[in-house]
Amino acid sequence: MKTTKDFAPISNGSMQPLYTQIKDALKQRIIDGDYGPHERLPSESELMKIFGVSRITVRQALRDLHSDGLVFSIQGKGTFVSKPKATQDVQSLQGFGEAMSPKGYETSARVISVHEGRATQEVAEALDITRSTKVIELKRIRYLNREPISIDISYFPFDIGQKLLGKDLTQDVFPMLENEFSIFLSHADLTIESSSADTEQAGYLNLETGAPLLKIKRLVHSKAGSPIDFEYILYRGDAFQYQLRVER
Repeated sequence: MKTTKDFAPISNGSMQPLYTQIKDALKQRIIDGDYGPHERLPSESELMKIFGVSRITVRQALRDLHSDGLVFSIQGKGTFVSKPKATQDVQSLQGFGEAMSPKGYETSARVISVHEGRATQEVAEALDITRSTKVIELKRIRYLNREPISIDISYFPFDIGQKLLGKDLTQDVFPMLENEFSIFLSHADLTIESSSADTEQAGYLNLETGAPLLKIKRLVHSKAGSPIDFEYILYRGDAFQYQLRVER
């Protein structure tokens, strides 16, 4: 069990309400891994003692953590840390960070490789180029609250992809294309199917070989109508879900 010394003191003189300070302190411990997935947080009574606040204040902090999807409760047993699980709305074209950060998650990425090469048949057809045409391939691991969540392999037409060389590609590429290069995005076509992790993919995502994956193929178009980014995105099957609304 974590002790009082693990938490910085909260302040009545702060511009932030006490419950927000408590929420932020607990959230940071969750992100840092001090409280792992499915680990129980201190009880309400313990949190009252740790922070010197009322039960109402503690409960508001926990409600906010619930709303952010960081914790869940079991009646009579307490509050537990949720396994990081990203939810993305398919009706909105967003980069991973753009979609997850407003929900209170910490996102990051690690670049595995970025290089030029020849397009495969599927990539060439998607980008409307010939197989002899060069493309830029970008391969990254995306993290949610410091847990690996997906492998993203993106292919860009050479004239667009070369603009990204030398840039900080741990960031979302979509805002970079729009803000730095004035390549504005319009829409994307998606195909969603099931897959299973091979040995390399399992290693990147901390899974067993053969574990279920959600495989997304996403073709992004510019406002000018040109295909500018074809992606294979492999999500952990236990840590991602798409959300959409269907009307009659």
